[in-house]
Amino acid sequence: MAQDPPDLGNQVLSKVVEIGIATQLDHSEEIDVDIRTNPGSFIQGKVDSIEISGKGLVVKQDLRVETITISTDEVSINPLSAVFGNIELTHPTDAEARIILTEADINHAFCCDYVQTKLRGLKMDMDGHPVTIDVQQVTLDLPGENKFVIATTFLMREENEVKSFSATAIPQIHENGNRISLEILAAEGQGLTLKLIMVIFEQLSALLDLRNFNIPGIALRLDRLEAQQGRLVIHAKTQIAQLPSI
Repeated sequence: MAQDPPDLGNQVLSKVVEIGIATQLDHSEEIDVDIRTNPGSFIQGKVDSIEISGKGLVVKQDLRVETITISTDEVSINPLSAVFGNIELTHPTDAEARIILTEADINHAFCCDYVQTKLRGLKMDMDGHPVTIDVQQVTLDLPGENKFVIATTFLMREENEVKSFSATAIPQIHENGNRISLEILAAEGQGLTLKLIMVIFEQLSALLDLRNFNIPGIALRLDRLEAQQGRLVIHAKTQIAQLPSI
């Protein structure tokens, strides 16, 4: 094995990282790692490039990622450790990442138990009276033009009455590129309160927190995003401190 650096660099190393990443996820449909090196570079502890791509990855809070791609330029590794299946980086390396979330997958995540518990038993003031609200359904629509449209129905316990509202917002980048917040453009509906809108938006922002997508050793920082029709495209910068291995 140690006598065949090219094969180790282009095939065995790639497979080691693929397995390492898979162990960090709840589920994955496809993971592909392409590590490119050559005998001269490998001996000097250099990998020419790394590209990680995945499809149908399920991360925290039951959030499914349609696709993710992470690519680097030259990476410094410990060649001796690599021979024994441990891809040890001698220096952190910068990389570019692109994540695509579909409208359907975001809506599915809104239905998971974790998010639902955050949307029940909400205490707030409505028309000068304290009320308890259970959000029953939240639906996100991505019509394009970098807009989010959120529709929700909720139960007012005291009145046993179901009401609804919708709001249009545009996403903004906050918390040093970790989190997406939403700026309200318009809202309408029954029993509408700013606090209720912000509670819903807060849960959506929590789902889209880039720290949900971090794999140990690979930290993402939001660079820009595009709310396209039916999908959200996230462009991120990332610094890889360590590659997952077996």
